[in-house]
Amino acid sequence: MPRPLIPDRRERILDAAERLVLERGFDAMSIASVASAAGIGKGAVYLEFASKRELLDAVLRRGTRRLRTRVDREIGPRPRLGAAYRAAIRALLDDELMTAAFLDDRGVLGTHVGTVDDDRYRRRQDEVVAWLRELQRSGRLAGSVDAEHLGLALSSATIGLLSAGRLLGPLSRAQLAGAIDTVAHMAASLETDTVD
Repeated sequence: MPRPLIPDRRERILDAAERLVLERGFDAMSIASVASAAGIGKGAVYLEFASKRELLDAVLRRGTRRLRTRVDREIGPRPRLGAAYRAAIRALLDDELMTAAFLDDRGVLGTHVGTVDDDRYRRRQDEVVAWLRELQRSGRLAGSVDAEHLGLALSSATIGLLSAGRLLGPLSRAQLAGAIDTVAHMAASLETDTVD
């Protein structure tokens, strides 16, 4: 007699894997520990994911979708650059896994960081630049700004803000919020009043 299907098996596996990566780190996590935490057999995990690395990639892709959904919901269909930056950095700071992913945190992502050899980070940066160019085409961002340079500057500012506490010493939430607001304010200064 076939085994009954487990409702939401894939999501249960992803939830368990995310918890374990955050608690123990990727290197200490095993397929067996994920199966145990999800309350299913190890074979059921392999029915969904071919390897531990594939499982982490799925966890990170889900985290990226979660961030995008949150930011899109907050900024609406006609975002302004400053508001979008504020929303994106807040979403990152509120999501421990995605903060670790953005910083390539080896304590959380372990050896996975060194094995990522595809162009996912370049694609993410290219998406930011394409979005900035769209803002320019719609008249919401000054055309005199080089979108590639601005994209790199904003990404670098975000990485710096996310790692500031670790590098500079403990920061209060107010200090971090003030720094985020300052970068967003600088970005907003590049916006135009003209909209399509």
